[in-house]
Amino acid sequence: MPPTELPTRPSGDSDLIVSRSEGLYCPPGDFYIDPWQPVDRAVITHAHSDHARWGHTHYLAAQPGAGVLVSRLPGIDLQTAAYGERLDINGVTVSLHPAGHVLGSAQVRVEHHGRVWVASGDYKLDTDPTCAPFEPVRCHTFITESTFGLPIYRWEAPQTVFDSIDSWWRHNAAEGRASVLFCYSFGKAQHLLAGVDVAIGPIFCHGALEPINRAYIAAGVELPPVRLASEVAAKDKAVFKQALIVAPPSAQGSPWLKRFGDYSDAFASGWMRLRGARRRRGVDRGFVLSDHADWPGLQTAIRETGALRVIVTHGQVEPMVRWLREQGLEAGAFTTQYGDDALEDAANAAEAVAPATSDSP
Repeated sequence: MPPTELPTRPSGDSDLIVSRSEGLYCPPGDFYIDPWQPVDRAVITHAHSDHARWGHTHYLAAQPGAGVLVSRLPGIDLQTAAYGERLDINGVTVSLHPAGHVLGSAQVRVEHHGRVWVASGDYKLDTDPTCAPFEPVRCHTFITESTFGLPIYRWEAPQTVFDSIDSWWRHNAAEGRASVLFCYSFGKAQHLLAGVDVAIGPIFCHGALEPINRAYIAAGVELPPVRLASEVAAKDKAVFKQALIVAPPSAQGSPWLKRFGDYSDAFASGWMRLRGARRRRGVDRGFVLSDHADWPGLQTAIRETGALRVIVTHGQVEPMVRWLREQGLEAGAFTTQYGDDALEDAANAAEAVAPATSDSP
């Protein structure tokens, strides 16, 4: 039976996924989804650090994201599956479906005795050439994020944002000033690299991005030619005057920036929608670009699952649960450790330890 068809849900059944201290657990299948404590079998929705952690005995993830996952967690025992491939885990049918969040991101569809649950991980509905687009999956119960689950969060079309970034970069280049763009190294950076106008000038990146860029290219994602900033002698600042330099937030305020001479900086994130966020970041510009669904996107995704029960894991949990109940849906929440941007930034910093040493001016 294809995932678009939904079997009749039996009445009086127990929950197919529950919350435990280790993470989200499927009792009949004896596996966890994105657990934050070490377990025997973990199904991973994507390789961001709050969802993919060290210490599990066995990992299962979508095949397109294997390169990034292994680059972040080298040496793990990893099984991969193609999108839509159906696996049997202790009598439970499991399949992975595109989430549109980052390369290899997946929703986990779990079916057992007529019950169908989907754990979405993180997702977005906007077009992104660096990953497979979000695929609605019909289910009885949908487990959703709600990172941007407030009406204030409404994204412009990605191309509109890229036009603004290009305009900022073009103006800086005309003034002989480098353009430093901060963003998270996995997902956001590649989305930006694939979307900017490469005709404006050369593109450089921080060392933390290089292994992830390489994994994207190995997976068949088209990215523009990018040089490491460390390839240029620290005293040679002229080469950066028309350049775009993409770097993780952990590089902000570091000595690494001195090599660029005069520069304008910016930050790309959905949080830039908030008044004062750019000021708190201490950058010249803020661009609203997110790898998560906005408020209308969350509503659309939930509606297209056909689920009558929705469980919220992280983000704006209470407002989303309240809205869901107003729509007549059964709604609740799981307490999780997802959605920690500080954890992701810490991973970026750890990845950059070796490159940062060679990049120092």
